[in-house]
Amino acid sequence: MSGLLDLGIKKLGFGLMRLPRLKDTSEDVIDVEQVKVMVDKFLAAGFTYFDTAWAYPGSEEAINEALIKRYPRDKFQLATKNAAWLECKTRDDAIKQFELSLERTGAGYFDFYLLHNLGEFRTHFFDDFNLWEFVKEKKREGLIKHIGFSFHSTADELEDILKVHADDIEFVQLQINYGDWESPAIQSRACYEVVRKYNKPVIIMEPVKGGMLATPPENVLKVLKDAEPDASPASWALRFAADLDGVLAVLSGMSDISQMEDNLNALKDFTHLNNTERETLIKAREELAKINIIPCTSCNYCAKVCPKNIGISGSFTALNYLTLYNNLETAKHQQWWLVEMHGRKYANECIKCGKCEKVCPQHIKIRDELVNVTNALLK
Repeated sequence: MSGLLDLGIKKLGFGLMRLPRLKDTSEDVIDVEQVKVMVDKFLAAGFTYFDTAWAYPGSEEAINEALIKRYPRDKFQLATKNAAWLECKTRDDAIKQFELSLERTGAGYFDFYLLHNLGEFRTHFFDDFNLWEFVKEKKREGLIKHIGFSFHSTADELEDILKVHADDIEFVQLQINYGDWESPAIQSRACYEVVRKYNKPVIIMEPVKGGMLATPPENVLKVLKDAEPDASPASWALRFAADLDGVLAVLSGMSDISQMEDNLNALKDFTHLNNTERETLIKAREELAKINIIPCTSCNYCAKVCPKNIGISGSFTALNYLTLYNNLETAKHQQWWLVEMHGRKYANECIKCGKCEKVCPQHIKIRDELVNVTNALLK
């Protein structure tokens, strides 16, 4: 296993995508003063890993004010990311993201630098712009200490990338949580096992599934509360992630001081789950599985025959989010990301030809379910 695990970084990482916003203002402005308090608490508890990205509006500037200007540079680790697939038409555009991140953060160098969100249509940009060689060059210059990438796609695609680039990178960042562990769409376990096979440490993102596992369905909540009445649901999610072997850090996108304090309590003295705790989380996952959702595996056979290019599997994933977690905003965001941002059409453009249903291995009544998506998410 990589020497990164020997750096002594405590497991909780401060994800800087969901920083608190100022209230009583019409503008979306990060509350830097509250972030300063959160940074102070985080460092005082012995945690040191901070994760931002060029693509997180205002985040790099905020961490400059709340962290970089207030603490010695050797007292923390800062990670940021390059989204070459976003707003980049040339290699120079992608390189400017790196330069702008240095300017915004004022960090001088990055302890961890990630190629951001590989998978599907996004991967080829990093190849086309030869960013693999660029980040290695910056590492030789001392502007990057450790190189990795974050990933959202299938285990097979992850393996294809690692076959080519395992020698180029030192770690991989994955979406892992107990709710998605066996998910055929997210493939948390399968992706984790691929990375372990290549002997790379894992940084975990979305351990609380964007906050949804902090307020799980009632049947899941009962399992957790019966086991530990005083433990928050979010603490269970964090501990599940931190218990996995080869994990360098578990990122939590904390939005206020109370979330920070709960997360610190969950992991400040954490080593591993015991067998009883692991059994509790298995029961929680089993309860999630009892909820009636669309049994789509995202094989996308339907997409290959759809004459209207409907984002069928993405639409179903979004509706399943709504069913499981009763979070309309997150479900609509998933729909936008998995349908529109993948170049597909929304469910309400279905012409009900039925070609999709003839090729679906799960025998889903796709036309009926697309009507349900339309009624729930598009009206």
